[in-house]
Amino acid sequence: MAIEIIQLMPHIEALVFASERPLTLMDLMPIVAEMTEEAVSEALLSECMLQIKQKYDNSHFPFQLVETGGGFQFLTKKAFHNTVVKLNGNKHIKKLSTAAMETLSIIAYKQPITKSEIEYIRGVSADYSLQKLLEKELIVITGRKEDVVGKPLVYATSKSFMDYLGINSPEQLPRLKDIADVDIVMPTLGADATPTDLQPEL
Repeated sequence: MAIEIIQLMPHIEALVFASERPLTLMDLMPIVAEMTEEAVSEALLSECMLQIKQKYDNSHFPFQLVETGGGFQFLTKKAFHNTVVKLNGNKHIKKLSTAAMETLSIIAYKQPITKSEIEYIRGVSADYSLQKLLEKELIVITGRKEDVVGKPLVYATSKSFMDYLGINSPEQLPRLKDIADVDIVMPTLGADATPTDLQPEL
């Protein structure tokens, strides 16, 4: 007899609770299949996740099931963040310098991107910022740009970055026009910077 959602829910809750990273449906399917000794469909797991989410959305619980970082994870509700900070202090808060924040923002919106492209936008070296962002596991090296001389490394945001923001993909980042009413001005090339009064008449 096929397992029912009400029977499956506590097992899924236990797995998500015990995991150190967000669990995807693909992560859960073989575990549940081994546990129940029968195949479990993705549709059944999706419905199970929906019911678990609805269960913990109740104000009675201080945490909730959130789809983040490409999978599902239990997270403390916003109303209890200050309470949790009193337990752990700020030792787990990853503070970034302004330079690192600027570099991370460029990578988030322009990924995949090379160091030279980041430096072109910022106008300064990005070596130190990239090193710090890699150490904090907020970005990853995804490969090399094969069609460019020297085949430079290519950077992108990590799953940890998405996890911190509570999103599942870079496409869920807020659009720049929604958060800043400014035009992005790129540097002017020297060849295009000739004063108007010095340009030859046609």
